[in-house]
Amino acid sequence: MMHAGFSDEDVAFRSEVRAFLEAELPADIRRKVRDGTMLTRDDYVRWQKILYRQGWAAANWPVEYGGTGWSPTRRYIWANERALAGAPRLIPFGMNMVAPVIYTFGSDEQKARFLPDILASNAWWCQGFSEPNAGSDLASLKTTAVRDGDDYIVNGTKTWTTLGQFADSVSC
Repeated sequence: MMHAGFSDEDVAFRSEVRAFLEAELPADIRRKVRDGTMLTRDDYVRWQKILYRQGWAAANWPVEYGGTGWSPTRRYIWANERALAGAPRLIPFGMNMVAPVIYTFGSDEQKARFLPDILASNAWWCQGFSEPNAGSDLASLKTTAVRDGDDYIVNGTKTWTTLGQFADSVSC
């Protein structure tokens, strides 16, 4: 039988995470998560701002862009303790979909412009796709783009496609 255990440092980190969650996770948000009640945009923003102030909003981001630098074990501890405490997940569009593309492929100007606001939850990103006979099923999309010199010719019918950044006063 194999026994995997945490190092003394990881056990201390787990205690730190538990204490943080006990002290900082708002009771109303914890209650909503545990009861399966829909969280509001304000709930998500409030929680992300708490994590941002702690430096824990971006557990998976590189340190140079505001990530924690945690080991896989510490990211596991954080995710597990967060779930046990009834903490909500962060909205994935900005944090997990847009930001990794920006910090991996974006220009320095794009990184400076967008990453701090994504991290601090000062702006939200959302994404949507729709096409007749496909809805939001991306595997069923029929629209194509064919390069024609410096341009692309788009063939097909789109109902809408968005990838946008929204300020605090706008909701997606």
